[in-house]
Amino acid sequence: MTLLFRKPNVCPTALVLALCAAFTPLHAQADDAKYSLSLGLGGFSGSGADRSIFDQYSGMRPGSTGVALLGVDYFRRNEDTGASTQFYGTDLLGDTREFGFWWKMPGSWKFSANYGELVHRDPTIFNSGLQGAGSTSPQVMPLLNGLGSGSDLDLKVKRTSLGVEFAKVISPRLQLDVSLKTENKEGARPFGIGMNCPSMVAPTCGPTTGTETGWATLMLPEPIDANHSQIETRLTYGGDKLRLSAGYYGSFYRNLNSSLTPGVGASLYNPLGVLLPLSSGLQSILSQPIALAPDNDAQQLDLSGSYAFTRSTRLNFKLGYSLAQQQQDFAASGFTSAPAGVANLGGKLATTLAQVGITSRPLPKLTLQANVHYEDRDDQTPTALYNVEGSASYTNRQLPSTKTRGKLQANYQFTSDYRGTLSVDGESIDRGIFTATSALAGVSALRQKTDETSVRAELRRRMSENFSGALSLESSERNGSTWLRNNSGLGVTAVPDPSAASSGFSTAIFMPTLADRRRDKIKLRAEWQPREDLSLQLVGEDGKDKFSAPTSYGLRSTAMSSVSLDWNYALSSKWNLNGFVSQSKQQLDQARPAGTVLAFDNTSSTFGLGFTGKPMSQLELGGTLALIEDLSTHVQTLDATAALGDAALLAATGGLPDISFRQAQLKLFGKYKLDKNSILQINLIHQHSSWNDWAWVFNGTPYVYSDGTTVSSKPVQNVSFVGVTYVRSWP
Repeated sequence: MTLLFRKPNVCPTALVLALCAAFTPLHAQADDAKYSLSLGLGGFSGSGADRSIFDQYSGMRPGSTGVALLGVDYFRRNEDTGASTQFYGTDLLGDTREFGFWWKMPGSWKFSANYGELVHRDPTIFNSGLQGAGSTSPQVMPLLNGLGSGSDLDLKVKRTSLGVEFAKVISPRLQLDVSLKTENKEGARPFGIGMNCPSMVAPTCGPTTGTETGWATLMLPEPIDANHSQIETRLTYGGDKLRLSAGYYGSFYRNLNSSLTPGVGASLYNPLGVLLPLSSGLQSILSQPIALAPDNDAQQLDLSGSYAFTRSTRLNFKLGYSLAQQQQDFAASGFTSAPAGVANLGGKLATTLAQVGITSRPLPKLTLQANVHYEDRDDQTPTALYNVEGSASYTNRQLPSTKTRGKLQANYQFTSDYRGTLSVDGESIDRGIFTATSALAGVSALRQKTDETSVRAELRRRMSENFSGALSLESSERNGSTWLRNNSGLGVTAVPDPSAASSGFSTAIFMPTLADRRRDKIKLRAEWQPREDLSLQLVGEDGKDKFSAPTSYGLRSTAMSSVSLDWNYALSSKWNLNGFVSQSKQQLDQARPAGTVLAFDNTSSTFGLGFTGKPMSQLELGGTLALIEDLSTHVQTLDATAALGDAALLAATGGLPDISFRQAQLKLFGKYKLDKNSILQINLIHQHSSWNDWAWVFNGTPYVYSDGTTVSSKPVQNVSFVGVTYVRSWP
């Protein structure tokens, strides 16, 4: 576990990242004692709507246009003993403040503590008549005066964390490490429910008519009031040949909000915007309690280590056992319709892990590696009849699995410059026996076992004069056992020939993670320094997946590719330029029976240019320009068996529109050293963002929930910031 501990010159949030250079305390040097104080003021342009993207993690309060920051840093070291102490605080006047303290005696012990706050605000705007938003019992109130006549909800989540860590060197070979961390989360985030009557789970719920609403979506913010605590202890032994590490890890999650129970009135808007009474049964369905994340805990014991048989042969291993449980009481959480005699889920998952590997160099130029990894997940959760649909009853489903992975790898040093690698990996997953009393939904069949084998070859050239690089090729093949058809509460049936017409699988839906798959990848990395003042790094990757199942529908193929170029150029001893450009693409092709054939493409491009300079000994200048474009396109056609209405809709609309996000950000700073102990710095930032996501807003029209709640965002946002800070240090 990593303790939440940051050096005083590291900034955690988006705003502080933007202002880091301006407002971070001056880091004290390792002398006898030093401390520093930083004071700063800054101002923003634009309204809250102009800054919703920029302000997600800034901690800025809605309507604020200015910010004041205070930072402190204290460092002391005893030159005789080497003992040192440091305390720091950043953003002490804001909502993203941090405190840190560490105290250590080299070679003996170390203690550190950290406190931090982080606030995240949702970048979208929710205008609603909802009463008690963010509570466990919100009241849905339809807006009667038209869209936008409600109140804007400020949905935010605040995290407050505290961590401590202690390390003690017991002897030259033995060390104890203990760490504790706890984090509280409070606030509310977007959440909601929906229902379309009638359905399999509510066949008596009335459909939409000209006089009744039988369909609804409601925005109900999830109330958050939870704590997550973690503890880790580790005892490490280091001998000449044998190294051991024994540890305990515990995770404890407690949620004070176990359920959300909305109050829904007798009328909501239909899809055409007409306020109508709810159909029979819909009001009671929408008013049912909704389960939130339950209390749970997990604990793990592990032992890992290594043993050096010789200077060229080493064995490593790891053993572990963990137990995760979820036993929150149903009745105490507001749910009274549990199966007879069942007080809680009794969720229990026991995981056993074993791993062993060996590395050896039998020849000066040859290195061999082999390892085996075994993981058994034993789902011990009791089954009970949780799902009752008329005369049919189904239990929950246990999800055990046994995963075995193995790897063989050989590295050969052909010459002093060239090194080759060849590896073979295998993975086998057994998902255990299907729970016969449960039922599937959304897929047509399962597989108990899947096996995958992959081969990777790499040729690497180390830096020789001015060039180094590596080229790797990888190919893998996955297949599995016989497909198992679901029998709705009566177990599953093996289908020996799923391609036969009688199997009924021609229009079925299969999970991509279980289907046969062929994957091919190629990756290139190169570093080139054509001259002493110029260096370039190039990375390119391309990969394709092809899926095969007993149907022509579902996920057919995916592909990804990426290329990036980084460079650095020293204009002189005082001025430096650097930059990068990258582009990545993802593609997905899938088809739905009697529906849409979709080709989804996502392209993300970035460009950056930066400079630093020191025109005089007291003055330092710098800046960066960053450009981002993320574009998603949806090319749609129709399956031959699609309905005429679907064809007419596609012809009229052209299908799903593109989704794009573009952002340009310019940062400039100037730092002037007033005297030996004082620094004055100015920061300028301008950010331009454009965002069109038709999931919430399309051509200026916001998404409308059934109570008139709207979701919107300003599609084009501009924000500028100017900040001045003064840093004073004392020896």
